[in-house]
This record gives sequence, C-alpha cells and structure tokens, in this order.
Amino acid sequence: MKILFLHGWHSFVGGVKPTYLKDAGHEVVNPALDDDDFDAAVRTAQAEYDQNQPDVIVGSSRGGAVAMNIESGKTPLVLLCPEWKNWGTARTLKANSVILHSRADDVIPFGDSEELVANSGLSPKMLIEIGNDHRLADPEPLKAMLDACDRLVNKKPK
Repeated sequence: MKILFLHGWHSFVGGVKPTYLKDAGHEVVNPALDDDDFDAAVRTAQAEYDQNQPDVIVGSSRGGAVAMNIESGKTPLVLLCPEWKNWGTARTLKANSVILHSRADDVIPFGDSEELVANSGLSPKMLIEIGNDHRLADPEPLKAMLDACDRLVNKKPK
C-alpha cells in the first residue's frame, strides 16, 4: 500500500507515525510541509498526491487539515486529531474517512472531531476514540492508524 503521510505543525519528516507505517511494509511518501504558510503546505501535499497517487492519505493534526484541503478524489483519509477549525476552508469529510482522536487531547478538543463527523453526515463509528494525548504515538493508536488504513484501502473498488 502507498500512503501519503502529512505531518503536523512543527513536526518533522520521518517521525514515529510514518516510520511505523513504513516498518509495517508500506511505501510512505512523507513530504516536508511548510509550517508558516498553510497554502504552501497544501500545494506541496497536492503535488505529492498528484505525482504518487497514494492508496490512502494519513494526516496528523495540521496535516489532517492539509489532507482535507487537497483534491484527492476517492482516496480515503485517516485523520489523527485533525486541526480543521484552525487551518484551511474544508469543513466536511468525504464518506471514506476515519478520524482517530484522544478524548484527553490537550491541543485539539475531541469535540472538534465529533463536530466534523456530524457536519459530514458520517456515522459516529468513523470517529475512533483512542490514545492518551494529542500525539497518538503509543502502540495502541499506532496500530489503530495502520488498521484504519488497511480497512479503508481494502474496501476500495479495484
């Protein structure tokens, strides 16, 4: 599976989450996104999407907002504590999207993800409550991220 991983604000390429996906045997495209210019980050992500045509997009925090704001057709989204209220103009998700979020997140309120799911008309089951903090870098949320990618991609019509 080819995964476009979009990191969060002031995160870096090659962090725990994209490394976990790579170590699970997947091809991970992990571009450096501009921390200061959201539109530049979206342009970078769009160019990587267009060039690589990934099977799934994973966006963490601000990277989740970037993922929501690129043209990605039917490619599924796995969003980790998406910071959609603070960045970009997208306010809904496509049907083949899953959000992982910790109720204990002290950076992005869990309620923001509940609101996003409701705005999008998605089943509440598409929001998975997991982890102990904003990073979602512990074994349980990492496995849930990988499982969400596998589930969404394997449902995709061939």
